[in-house]
Amino acid sequence: MDTIRILLVEDDAPTRQRLHDALAADPGFTVEAVGSLGDARAAIARTPPQVLLTDLELPDGHGAELTAEVHTAHPAVEILVISVLCDEANVVAAIAAGASGYIVKDALPEDIGATVRQVLEGQSPLSAGIARFLLRRLQAAPAPGPEPASESPLDLTGRETEILWGIAKGLSYNEIADKLGISRKTVPNHIKSIYRKLEVNSRGEAVFEAVSRQLITF
Repeated sequence: MDTIRILLVEDDAPTRQRLHDALAADPGFTVEAVGSLGDARAAIARTPPQVLLTDLELPDGHGAELTAEVHTAHPAVEILVISVLCDEANVVAAIAAGASGYIVKDALPEDIGATVRQVLEGQSPLSAGIARFLLRRLQAAPAPGPEPASESPLDLTGRETEILWGIAKGLSYNEIADKLGISRKTVPNHIKSIYRKLEVNSRGEAVFEAVSRQLITF
């Protein structure tokens, strides 16, 4: 089976290496990593990737520029924006430019690979922090009218509800573990259980579903 070609654009060398190694560990991925907008454009001109994973703040420009260019010239390329920036302007710019998803840099290595897979499967993964911003926008908009509640209560444990709050607040797995006084290794297991009960596949979807079912409120 052909491997998925990924172009990673990140100017911070240690972060670039960490993300490259996490992605390259998947035998289904072939990863090229560059550190600037100019190098990214040159790489795309040679061979357009199937997935573009780009930082926003680059030394010679902004990742939203690259996102818009690639989305226009190569619409089949899936684009993920990765950054520490979670403010409204950058969220809107990235999504408006054509990004399929937006994740934050503190995501764990396994999250990065899983997110790429989600995009390739047609999903639009968002980090919990970005999901919260979009939820606030959604909650501020006029609602068409409530539908009768017909769904049965979910059997979330108290610990799962606490962890759901953690991901809604944009905390990393390590931060959730520290805050709750539990082992870092147990957090992914709790989150998998939350995903199964909510019938979702990402942290952003979990937050959306939890708010829509009024399991948590902001």
